[in-house]
Amino acid sequence: MEFLRLRPIRIQPYFGYRSQHRLIISVRALRSRPADFAGKGRWQALRTMMAQFASPEVPELALTLEIRSPSGRTTRHHAHTDVEGYAHFDLALTGAWPLPQHTSWEKVSLEWENREGVQKVDGNVLVPGSGESLGIISDIDDTIIETGITGGLRSVLRNLNRVLAQLPDDRIAVPGADVFYGALGGGAVAAQAHSEPGTRIDATHRPFFYVSSSPWNLFSYLVAFQRTRKLPLGPLLLRDWGLDRETFGKSSHGMHKRAAIDEILATYPAMRFALIGDDTQGDLTAYGAVVADHPGRIAAVFIRTAGEAMTAEEVAAVTTIRDSSTHLWLGNTYAIGQDFLADVGLAHDRDAAQIVETIEKQGPAGGQAERQADGQAVNRAAEARRA
Repeated sequence: MEFLRLRPIRIQPYFGYRSQHRLIISVRALRSRPADFAGKGRWQALRTMMAQFASPEVPELALTLEIRSPSGRTTRHHAHTDVEGYAHFDLALTGAWPLPQHTSWEKVSLEWENREGVQKVDGNVLVPGSGESLGIISDIDDTIIETGITGGLRSVLRNLNRVLAQLPDDRIAVPGADVFYGALGGGAVAAQAHSEPGTRIDATHRPFFYVSSSPWNLFSYLVAFQRTRKLPLGPLLLRDWGLDRETFGKSSHGMHKRAAIDEILATYPAMRFALIGDDTQGDLTAYGAVVADHPGRIAAVFIRTAGEAMTAEEVAAVTTIRDSSTHLWLGNTYAIGQDFLADVGLAHDRDAAQIVETIEKQGPAGGQAERQADGQAVNRAAEARRA
């Protein structure tokens, strides 16, 4: 419609990431205003969320990405948006691109033209620290927030009210996620005016990556939720949705997650990772396949359980993970013992130790809770085998 064409073009940069040799960042061009979740009330929430799904895409828009190396060398890279308004930059970095001492966010700049002239917006790229040997890859849906949008069409319809009518600060985080994730590491992107490409903002502790089958339309919503709950920020590898079986099928969820994890592992071949997820949408099966196909790369697997009996595929995944000597934790809370953290390589962190201290003050001792959860998982596996 003609009136939609009069809306200004907005470029939404998604969080990117880089190594010494590769930089990846995606953006989308839309005719919409920036997502504003500061308003209150059901109507405001509904309008804001509907705008994330109904905004017209801008195809064939010329974009320029400007990046600057730590040595000060500036390069410009060009792309055009596709029919859905997306543009993806996957750049092989030449010259000196050393990693910072501490995990950081680096600024990049995106340019495009409209009838008012050249427009610019900042993008943020996560860069693990040079001494960092362990990263975190986490699910989002039902791991830190109960989204209910990737468990099939019936689940989508059942949870539509929560997705469309609740602002990020109204949503309930999975209990204990803020303590667990906040203590393990991550960082935040500073909300500041345009700055020069290459500007570096310290992030805290180890790098976080989030992999989810949620649609890219929810990027701003999920970031606002993470900020509100003080969860560490990191690149979100989301998915383009279509109203078809491919979008809502559980196998599609697993394939998307697997491909995203493989890409992260390929980008950082010298790093090991801990995987965090839940047992409602095939995370355990997907993580078992990752462990099998990437020997030695996965330090630990954390699975939040919902209490249902394991499927045959999940039982097989448990066996695969344990046979590989990868640490496996299963439990319905994020109560994790000091001994387990030490084995994984996290307990040397002062903040990781605070996880256990907090748990011990609020409930059962971490080590006891971990052993109980593990015992429950073994019982569930035995029941599944008998079935």
